[in-house]
Amino acid sequence: MQPADASSRAMRVIEWLTSRLPEARRERVREYFVLMRMDRPVGALLLLWPTWWGLWFAAADFPPIATLIIFTLGVVVMRAAGCVINDYADHAWLDAHVERTRGRPMAAGRVSRREALLLFAGLLALAFVLVLFTNTLTIQLSFAGAALAAVYPFCKRFTHLAQVVLGAAFGWSIPMAFAAVTGTVPPLGWLLFLANVLFSTIYDTEYAMVDRDEDIRVGAKSTAILFADADRPIIGVLMATFLLAMLLAGTRAELTWPYFASLAIAAGMFIWQQWRMRSRAPADCFAAFRNNNWVGCLIWVGLLMSLAIR
Repeated sequence: MQPADASSRAMRVIEWLTSRLPEARRERVREYFVLMRMDRPVGALLLLWPTWWGLWFAAADFPPIATLIIFTLGVVVMRAAGCVINDYADHAWLDAHVERTRGRPMAAGRVSRREALLLFAGLLALAFVLVLFTNTLTIQLSFAGAALAAVYPFCKRFTHLAQVVLGAAFGWSIPMAFAAVTGTVPPLGWLLFLANVLFSTIYDTEYAMVDRDEDIRVGAKSTAILFADADRPIIGVLMATFLLAMLLAGTRAELTWPYFASLAIAAGMFIWQQWRMRSRAPADCFAAFRNNNWVGCLIWVGLLMSLAIR
């Protein structure tokens, strides 16, 4: 059994990777991959694009290759760690009662709480080893990032603004990127961080709209529940504010037309998301959520091209 929202292509890759393991270990390792959401790579990409925004903005060029490798691997590891602790927090009281998530390894009882905690600790240790190859400020900032990743999963029990906390956790790689490349975090770095909080709140609210009715029944909190019938207008305001923040960032960095063209196309993609969600059907909200992967990629491509020709 696999989670209902798993990618069949990613699952085939996991099956191929685990096929070479001894049969006694194969199923166990497969469950760990699924627990780390390796079967749903779109989440890692949504974290990767803003991290790359930060690296390219900070360097005002192609970033140092070693730093790029460290942060790219760090995205994969920390996203996996965040997913493990999220399932640890949600498996009994939420995931097991929601149709889309009840097939997850912990919700279905295929991975124990002890295994999840050990895996989370191992992933955090690996991420810390990676950050040790940077500088002191980046190492110091990494502790706040780890705390945000650990706190977020429990926020949905107490506040409807859990998506904002997720945005801070996902966006913390941006000030870390500036610290690693420049040794400091200038105002531009914090502007990009705030922009990513907006971006994450947009797509995670769309994601929460998929399960809104079941979340209400279970007692979970989210911005989708908080916004209620005003969800699409409020998301629209967040989209406009995000684009304005990215416009200000591009102006401050003195970028050229490809970057601003990418923002214009991103605006069109946001309009498509609003149209797709007009019925608020779960499948349509999920499609809108997934489309943000292309928004993030498009902005990075525009940034890359702008820096290349200026």
